[in-house]
Amino acid sequence: MIETSPLFIPWTDPRSGVVSYLLDKRIAPLQQTFYFTSDSLSRDGRYLWFYCAFPPGGDTYYGRQLAVVDFEKQEVRHDPRTQFTDASPYVDTATGEVTWTTMLGLWKRGPRADDPILPVNTFPNSLARDRRPLRLATHLFRCADGKSFAIDAQIGQEWFLGDMPLDGSPFRLWRKFERCYNHAQFSPVDPDLILLAQDGWHDPVTGEKGDAEDRIWFARRDGSLEPLFPDDPSNMRGHEWWGRDGRHVWYVHYGQGVVSFNVAERRTEMVWPLILASHAHADSTERYLVADVTPSNHPESRIVFFNRETGREIDIVSDLPYPAPDLNRYKSHYHVHPHPRFTEDDRYILYTTTVRGIVDVAAIPVASLVALTS
Repeated sequence: MIETSPLFIPWTDPRSGVVSYLLDKRIAPLQQTFYFTSDSLSRDGRYLWFYCAFPPGGDTYYGRQLAVVDFEKQEVRHDPRTQFTDASPYVDTATGEVTWTTMLGLWKRGPRADDPILPVNTFPNSLARDRRPLRLATHLFRCADGKSFAIDAQIGQEWFLGDMPLDGSPFRLWRKFERCYNHAQFSPVDPDLILLAQDGWHDPVTGEKGDAEDRIWFARRDGSLEPLFPDDPSNMRGHEWWGRDGRHVWYVHYGQGVVSFNVAERRTEMVWPLILASHAHADSTERYLVADVTPSNHPESRIVFFNRETGREIDIVSDLPYPAPDLNRYKSHYHVHPHPRFTEDDRYILYTTTVRGIVDVAAIPVASLVALTS
């Protein structure tokens, strides 16, 4: 249990009184939780993976590394060989094994200290043509049948969408683009469907900025591409994710709140009117939500929990400052945002915090938040 581990210390929010637990064992100057779309705690609760950074080395696209908390041995292990691109690491919650992308390669290792690093697959050079990728996958998402990962590679002035089998067989190209599509997320129930984001980019040759026109799309294995909102294209929607059962796509409508999109009925519901929400996530029952928020009157942020059953919310962190001055310049460099996420079993919310003036991994038991908002 995180709350009883000697590796974590309690921290109480001075306004709300909510108690979180911060990883106090440090093996890197920056220690971050995973991006909010990705699990990082093994199903048995023994292993918790997180990102590490060693300023000024690396950045949000390449050079961060992985470390794991082993709750049975009460130790933290860092592996500098796990340098990954973008937010690609994926944790198999059943085994605790982690997979990530480095350049054109897909790699994996187990959570135990003596587990080897093993190759999984390689993006074909027939498409890469000896070019260095900006990314191979924004974040690895495993297919509903468990046999492959979604790939949304950006190489030069081209973008490639497809899937890469775990058994080492060849990459399967679904579609190629001449503008940025990324954040590919396999449907949790349909192996032929990917949730895709149209995003902004900078031309790698000229530096010219390209803007997205309509954020959220469905891509299918047959190469078809479908906007979720064909009659209302907008870039005010974003930070999308799948509901656990695949019935809903969730997203933040900037300036309005957190929205649920019913896939079968093509119907939206404003679930949480939270005007300044940036990222959000829902538990597996979709009764509880969490979001990070940026107030308009100052650059600090907060993290807030919402109980849909009672309509009540409470701050997990009421005032989340920028990192200390010597780390502040790395806030964007390493994408230091809270990115709160429910764990697979809904027992905890994991998030990144800066309340101690450093970048920390934090967790809070969901049961305590439910009790406070009931």
